[in-house]
Amino acid sequence: MKALDHLRTINHHKLLVMKGCFRVGLYKQGLLHDLSKYSPAEFLVGCRYFQGNRSPNNAEREATGVSTAWLHHKGRNKHHYEYWIDYTAEKERILAGTKMPTKYVIEMFMDRVAASKTYQKENYKDCHPLEYYEQGAAKLGSMVHKDTAALLHHLLKMLAEQGEEKTFAYIRRIVMKNKKKRRRCIF
Repeated sequence: MKALDHLRTINHHKLLVMKGCFRVGLYKQGLLHDLSKYSPAEFLVGCRYFQGNRSPNNAEREATGVSTAWLHHKGRNKHHYEYWIDYTAEKERILAGTKMPTKYVIEMFMDRVAASKTYQKENYKDCHPLEYYEQGAAKLGSMVHKDTAALLHHLLKMLAEQGEEKTFAYIRRIVMKNKKKRRRCIF
């Protein structure tokens, strides 16, 4: 039963991210989002620690001290800021977040919205993804590149204050167009 419930949760989450990504023009991200969750390394652990109201990775971490499923997941999915942490040339800091490409920041935003909707269910409010972010990742300082953190926080705050329709339209009309302009300048 846990396996089926976990599969339903993954599928529901993936569908929400896909719909969000499609709404802003990120079709490839929408289709490929979180495919590693179906791999045995992530799926079997997810089934074992499934609770339905939060990520099984947190339960695995609490039970064993580490989440092997999360380590597998973050190393294969570019929409997680942890994927972009690297060694620095600075003596003061050993590790730091590198700037994420815009398309992955947007996918990360969609991922956070979908996770909140999946776990909050009918209690979901547009402020929940921002609250979750501010309780965790926002406190990481140099582990998230300042530009990545600024864009993600801006989008989460806009969602909380102005709602999904305006935020998604802003992403599609402003953020995605600026991304295309920056790409043209590079070549």
